[in-house]
Amino acid sequence: MIEMERIHHVSLAIRDLTRAHQFYAEKLKLKQITRPPFDSTGVWYSIGEGQQLHLLQHPAGETLRISGVDTTDGHFAVWVKSFEKTKQWLESVGIPYEARPNSVAGFAQIFILDPDHNIIEFDAPYLS
Repeated sequence: MIEMERIHHVSLAIRDLTRAHQFYAEKLKLKQITRPPFDSTGVWYSIGEGQQLHLLQHPAGETLRISGVDTTDGHFAVWVKSFEKTKQWLESVGIPYEARPNSVAGFAQIFILDPDHNIIEFDAPYLS
């Protein structure tokens, strides 16, 4: 049996590294970390203790979505401390979101799209 400990990283395809960096570093305030000198173009961020987000600039854009939030499509989720504070932050930086405070998932959910339509989910305890 494989003894898994945690997610190490999530990789997303992007079209424009500068535009993606503005979104992830400047709006979401993720901390950029050192990326090895691969032949591809990309940037890495820390998203928690020992967990990373890798953005890879895709030369042809073939793997990229063009539509809105579809929760049955590939996405990654981050657990956050506060549903309301996360919504407030997103509003303060002008990021549209789809909120599901009473989701049947067993916790509240907020969905956003990055500039390349990658879906990001923020999960939090139900509001009390």
